[in-house]
Amino acid sequence: MLLDHVLGAEAAYKLERRIQRRIDQSGLPERKTLEAFDFPFQPKLDKALVMELAGLDFARRKEDIVVTGKSGTGKSHILQAIALRGCQAQMSVRYARCVDLLDDLYSGLADATYQRRLKRWAAPDLLIVDDVGLGQVKKREDEPTAAHTLFNLIDRRHGKASTVFSSNIKLSAWGKYLGDATLAVAILDRVAMRAIRLDIDGPSYRQQVARDRAKQRGSKLPDDAEPDDPTAPDRPEQ
Repeated sequence: MLLDHVLGAEAAYKLERRIQRRIDQSGLPERKTLEAFDFPFQPKLDKALVMELAGLDFARRKEDIVVTGKSGTGKSHILQAIALRGCQAQMSVRYARCVDLLDDLYSGLADATYQRRLKRWAAPDLLIVDDVGLGQVKKREDEPTAAHTLFNLIDRRHGKASTVFSSNIKLSAWGKYLGDATLAVAILDRVAMRAIRLDIDGPSYRQQVARDRAKQRGSKLPDDAEPDDPTAPDRPEQ
């Protein structure tokens, strides 16, 4: 019995270490959980679908997800929670904001490591590409468009592993944001048109927090205090 207990404890410790290693390697900025998500604040959100996605069957089927909604509605919280569930299920997971992923691939063009970086992003069982439309895509004139760079990645992954996107802009605006309407359509054809869709049509959590704080100070926050600017730099999602 003692030996069984020791062996069980050792196995549990090794499992915990493996999960922690996956979390560390995933790029998750913090550990978000669905248990901490404020579902009552988003009454229009399909909670049943969110919890179904958290079961990760979509990833085992190599299906994709596209989550849309305005900034502050909780898209990133949900995506990070799903990524954490993936790590806990011992899947290989990578998480990145869209602009950061593109910056990494553009860096590969500059130092001749593009193919290695592309292979690394294409490899995970579950890739989370957060905040499409948020932040400015940086590229030099002699470099391919963001759409071309992202298409190369999605083309490698399509049907072979799951990719999850969140978008702060309409899908029809991806062409303008990524710099090539034709390739943006090709990306959406491979992902969004056959993906599981989740739209969050609700208020901004951050705006509500700001209003509550303003009320405590005896002041009022204007209704347009946080405009939805798709080019605004580095504004994190909930």
